[in-house]
Amino acid sequence: MIAPVVSVAAEAAPPQLGLPTIRFATPADDRFVEDLQAIAFGPGRFARTAYRVRERFPIDPTLSLIAEVNGQPCGSVWMTPISVGGIDGYMLGPLATHPDFRKRGAGKLLAREVSRIALERGEGSFVLLVGDRDYYCPLGWVPTIPGAVVWPGPVDPTRVLCYSQVPTMAARLAGPIKAFGAKKRS
Repeated sequence: MIAPVVSVAAEAAPPQLGLPTIRFATPADDRFVEDLQAIAFGPGRFARTAYRVRERFPIDPTLSLIAEVNGQPCGSVWMTPISVGGIDGYMLGPLATHPDFRKRGAGKLLAREVSRIALERGEGSFVLLVGDRDYYCPLGWVPTIPGAVVWPGPVDPTRVLCYSQVPTMAARLAGPIKAFGAKKRS
């Protein structure tokens, strides 16, 4: 059995009623995640450029998390291992919270924890996403150089954000998105 993911803050105090907690996803969550993504993003989700990335490079199921409130699943996040300019990292998303549970912090908790877990593995140096600056920048994401990261389809370059423990990483990422470990195979 996979142990639940516990943040440092959660270790200090027991979970409070109505606040989100997170755990690793299991195959039993597949239907919930599929339904949640349909609710959150609609049929247009398959046309998004990030979906094109996930078609080419599969998600890492060991970096799939579920948020729960009082034991009820309410959110999910996936991570896709990628490489940009020979630097390995991850693409966060999709991140979704059920409309009935929004504004409780589940999405931010998922984004922070999945990024922390991925980077602590020591295999990747960044987490990349396409998202709203107002939501992600207070959590530590910073804008990349507009147009430097080449996506397999249209993306608003001002929404490409990077999270890394390396302060200059957002400025260093340049080139097309490739498979994780692309530099090692060259």
